[in-house]
Amino acid sequence: MRIPAFVSGRDSGVRTATGHALPEVEIPEVTLEEQRKYGYQLAKTGIEGLDEIIGGLLRGRTYLVTGETGTGKTLFSLSFLINGAEIGEPGIYVLVDEEYDDFLNGAYDFGWDLEKYISTGRLQILTLMPDFVEKMRNKPAETVVMSIVDNIARYARQIDAKRLVIDPVAPLVVNEGDVAWTREYIKSLIINLEKRIGTTNIIVSEIPTGSTSLSRFGVEEFLAAGVFVLGIERMGSEFVRTLFLRKMRWRPVPPGLYEFEIVRGKGIVVKGKLSQRRF
Repeated sequence: MRIPAFVSGRDSGVRTATGHALPEVEIPEVTLEEQRKYGYQLAKTGIEGLDEIIGGLLRGRTYLVTGETGTGKTLFSLSFLINGAEIGEPGIYVLVDEEYDDFLNGAYDFGWDLEKYISTGRLQILTLMPDFVEKMRNKPAETVVMSIVDNIARYARQIDAKRLVIDPVAPLVVNEGDVAWTREYIKSLIINLEKRIGTTNIIVSEIPTGSTSLSRFGVEEFLAAGVFVLGIERMGSEFVRTLFLRKMRWRPVPPGLYEFEIVRGKGIVVKGKLSQRRF
């Protein structure tokens, strides 16, 4: 029997509001171009200034958003889901290390009313069951992965989810000290998300401050179809937010360092290459 990993934020006990039936969501018509047998379709991130550079994300694949604390990883990921919800692509946010109400309140203060997306079936926020990590400790990697993916898949079917964010992935690694287990687990998690759920995914990984690594466990970047590294650079007397396009599989996008801003109600806004900045 699978051990439940997640519960809808509305039913987690953190928030006691009564849930209500999910309405039908209008799915965009599939065009002849989208019916082609070969080649990836692209999912637009909707992030201002980014799609013009990368074209979009490969549908059904997994991307890594990484960086030190406070660099904008959550806003980047939530922008991806909100922009999807606006164009008829429902999404799921797996909220791993923040309380449901705190998350909604923070988003609201930032200019995003997530409740309107949740109530219309365009967004689902899942929170980690409090005893999941303890119950899964010392279990085989495949057992943990199947519990997580089965739970997410159930909610994904309810709203016909097209996009998925796991933020962050680290707390779901229940046997972190075991390097071999961790590598097998991350690999299995990404493969099963793509094959069994089929959403376009973002997994968030935090880099320890001062580290030159691209991810928490040193394996996520190899399995992801693309890597976005968010950072903060000192330029003279100023601090600038940066986006490093480290990897874009099957896309003719060269690595590049870009400046971005965080704008209330919009999220991430990419301004241009950092080398183009003038003081």
